[in-house]
Amino acid sequence: MTYPRQRTLILGAAGRDFHNFNTSLRGDDRYEVIAFTATQIPNIAGRRYPAALAGPLYPAGIPIWPEAELEQIIAEHSIAEVIFAYSDVSHEYVMHLAARSVAAGANFRLLGGQATMLASSKPVIAITAARTGSGKSQTTRYVTDVLRQMGLKTVVVRHPMPYGDLTQQVVQRFAAYSDLDKHHCTIEEREEYEPHIDRDMVVYAGVDYEAILRQAEAEADVVLWDGGNNDLPFFRPDLQITVVDPHRAGHETRYWPGEANVRMSRVIVINKVDTADLEDIAAVRENVRALAPQAQIVEAASPIFVEDPAAIRGRRVLVVEDGPTLTHGEMSYGAGVVAARRFGAAEIIDPRPWAVGTIADTYRKYPTTGAVLPAMGYGQAQLADLEATIRQTPCDLVIVGTPIDLRRVITIDQPSQRVRYELQPIGQPDLQTILRSEDW
Repeated sequence: MTYPRQRTLILGAAGRDFHNFNTSLRGDDRYEVIAFTATQIPNIAGRRYPAALAGPLYPAGIPIWPEAELEQIIAEHSIAEVIFAYSDVSHEYVMHLAARSVAAGANFRLLGGQATMLASSKPVIAITAARTGSGKSQTTRYVTDVLRQMGLKTVVVRHPMPYGDLTQQVVQRFAAYSDLDKHHCTIEEREEYEPHIDRDMVVYAGVDYEAILRQAEAEADVVLWDGGNNDLPFFRPDLQITVVDPHRAGHETRYWPGEANVRMSRVIVINKVDTADLEDIAAVRENVRALAPQAQIVEAASPIFVEDPAAIRGRRVLVVEDGPTLTHGEMSYGAGVVAARRFGAAEIIDPRPWAVGTIADTYRKYPTTGAVLPAMGYGQAQLADLEATIRQTPCDLVIVGTPIDLRRVITIDQPSQRVRYELQPIGQPDLQTILRSEDW
């Protein structure tokens, strides 16, 4: 049997996949997108990309099926082409999926910037990374502060995290904490939006980034793209800044699409030089120079700040860290562990024996996670599991190393200390000087 439209499957994780469809496939009658698949993020499979967003070619919307069923989907639905559309995975991981797709009889494709980056009427600065957890958010905050000092009004557009009702998330604007409640934001969303709101910055996010961009342009002198994971920008940047992490030296050459970001950028920030080994910093610098000889390299620290450092000394502590950094980011620790060690904690308690429900599932799925608790909060059930795991873990103190104050969204019965961290460029060239001098 032949089909007049090429039957296509998009492999995704509820973000880049929807954007690629919206920008490259939605109105193109040469293609029929049979389904999206889901991985990385809980509770995505089994949903449907709604007809209201999918357009007139898809009056019933588009189903979302588990990626684990890849070969079965290709066979049962005569899929001609598989498009890979998510981020923060190794090159080897991508090619294993390519091999599975090709072996099952389908072509395999990646979409690049020409097909998916939207053009803006305003200057765009994009903050991207080689890996999730490298320090994009603090870099974005630093850049917004510099632009504000320059007298420029900046609006931040954040990479999508559409975990709720997609028809209610087409365009989201966040300017106050009440907006977070109105949109029923998860921990992961709050971690990205709250620090900007604390600076009186407007943040946009959602599903349809053409519509989001047009609204953001109306109230900005500069649009600042705040990327997720290590994904490519959704908007065509006038200046792209990529953050790399010497705690994971070599990852800048081995992960998709982080290597592409490094190669595309005019500015590379080597972050966390205050806590990384000198040989790892040197290795990252050498790799960056080889991949992006055109780029200016900036070194930066990520100094940490704790409410009461003396409260940590001698205590048995449970450390709660940013979830994605520990899971698909593959880090075994974060700022909370750094604070525990620096300020003299007697012991870091391993929470895994007391993990319940979806938190226990997370440890099984990501066995490289260390003796820390990932702040997973993709829904109310997972928030309840996180709260129960903290309550059951025997400790004197909880160190909250997440980008937001976790105590605002769950109850922590034990005494607690929150860790904050910001970007601190070191030496020359300086990021502020580059921003003031660049012709963007």
